[in-house]
Amino acid sequence: MQTKIIHPFKIIGISIQTTNENDQASKDIAALWGRFMDENLLTKIPNKTGSDIYSLYTSYEGDHTLPYTTILGCKVENLDEIPAGMVGRSFDGGKYFATSAKGNLMQGLIVKQWEKIFELDLNRTYLADFEIYGEKAQNPLAAEVDFYVGIKDE
Repeated sequence: MQTKIIHPFKIIGISIQTTNENDQASKDIAALWGRFMDENLLTKIPNKTGSDIYSLYTSYEGDHTLPYTTILGCKVENLDEIPAGMVGRSFDGGKYFATSAKGNLMQGLIVKQWEKIFELDLNRTYLADFEIYGEKAQNPLAAEVDFYVGIKDE
């Protein structure tokens, strides 16, 4: 198992509360991505530390079977200026299980990778998990996406 220490960070983006029940998250998160791209929100996030897009899962009401919040946005230097309609959050960082997936984003690459993660015996924190869509994720037909799942120190 590959683990990484993630340093504290801040993110600004748009959010939605969803659940994995009845494939609701797939629909909600797809709609969130649609809004993010249609409104060109990447260009509207102030104080970005880079152009990577984060899809972050937090505010779990329990484990991955219960409702949680998804934030789609970018890492930022500070939360001093949060545009209207967006949210800003700080995360403590910590120990993370790290993995990646390669393939066609249009053929359920992300959902399939999370299904594999759910089957792993990880001692999850359920504080913040995320995917990073960087330069290698630009081609949706042959994307590489990094996944980070918060885990507890044993």
